[in-house]
Amino acid sequence: MKIVFASTPDQEEMIRELVKTFYRDVFPLYYSDKDIKEFENLKVLHTSTRHFEYFGTLKEAYQVISSLQTLISILQSRERQPKYKKIFEINAEFLKEFGLFFPFDYEHFLEERSMKDNVFSIYTKAANELLI
Repeated sequence: MKIVFASTPDQEEMIRELVKTFYRDVFPLYYSDKDIKEFENLKVLHTSTRHFEYFGTLKEAYQVISSLQTLISILQSRERQPKYKKIFEINAEFLKEFGLFFPFDYEHFLEERSMKDNVFSIYTKAANELLI
């Protein structure tokens, strides 16, 4: 008999929050709002009940969380090192194994859009809010 522990609602919420971080903090660094809207339409990193059944154990949920966190860390880093490419590929492949659509290679993130265009995105979190 093998005992496994199911993923918790907190883990599922953490995965959803990390996906939001991709859309709010990572993608705007590299892609235009039009591109990001297309990612939403293509359901890039989209999670559903079926996905949570896929990574339904504690171990698998933690692996998905750590893969998302690793990719976010690499992509938010200003420094590009050759070792990052292999780490990126391993984690991106892991997400794909669990049914998350992540159609990117490391090369898709080599040049930051914000550095060359100095453009703001509607996807980024506002630095402040106006209260009326």
